[in-house]
Amino acid sequence: MNERSERVTVENKIPKVIHYCWFGRGPKSPKIQKCIKSWRKHLPDYKLMEWNEDVFNIDSIPYVKQAYEARKYAFVSDYVRLYALYHYGGIYMDTDVEVIQSLDRFLAHEAFSGFEDEVYLQSGTMGAVAGHAWIQELLDYYKDKSFIKDDGTYDMTTNTNIITRICSQWGLVANGQYQVLQNGVVFYPRTYFSPYDYINGGNYRTKDSYTIHHFIQSWLPASVRVRGYFKRIVSRIIGPKGISLMRKVLQNR
Repeated sequence: MNERSERVTVENKIPKVIHYCWFGRGPKSPKIQKCIKSWRKHLPDYKLMEWNEDVFNIDSIPYVKQAYEARKYAFVSDYVRLYALYHYGGIYMDTDVEVIQSLDRFLAHEAFSGFEDEVYLQSGTMGAVAGHAWIQELLDYYKDKSFIKDDGTYDMTTNTNIITRICSQWGLVANGQYQVLQNGVVFYPRTYFSPYDYINGGNYRTKDSYTIHHFIQSWLPASVRVRGYFKRIVSRIIGPKGISLMRKVLQNR
């Protein structure tokens, strides 16, 4: 028996569909256009589905309606990405995610995602078959949720925080390592989908990196994004370890 006949063909479970959100009807920046171009380059046989006001009912649930009216479109996408995966199956990607090699190997899973760091899960690249119970549970979180709190402020809890908390109930260990939960969802280390440390500027890219989340973070206030920009500049000069050392020095003063 030759090598070719010994190969095992893995059947795809997740369909070759890339979902992404673009609400607010604004123009896509050159950075975002470059990221989408990388999808077409490395995933040429995948169908791209853009979710926007024309294809999704903004009034479907209070959380989405309130977030949209507040022009907090990233929080609108927190729900819509789950809706898309649950009803159609496929892979969801944020528009600031760059693909650097084919994602075909992950189509054999029932559902997958990965870590953003050593503690929290990421949501910029995640996939599932249609109707998966994990996605349904995440959707249910928003069913009776309000984006506007009782005091009139916005609930800016990130979906990475929410997803991590829910997955901990299924046995997720916050260690940043590969693991499969009781519900069958597979999680990969940060090197796979989120090798860029947007807080400290570290780069964890390896041969096992498939996407890079550039974290444009348009949902954050401008003042916060500016601080993050300067932090990344400093990190490139002294490195992530230098940033950690500097923090310890300042804490001990």
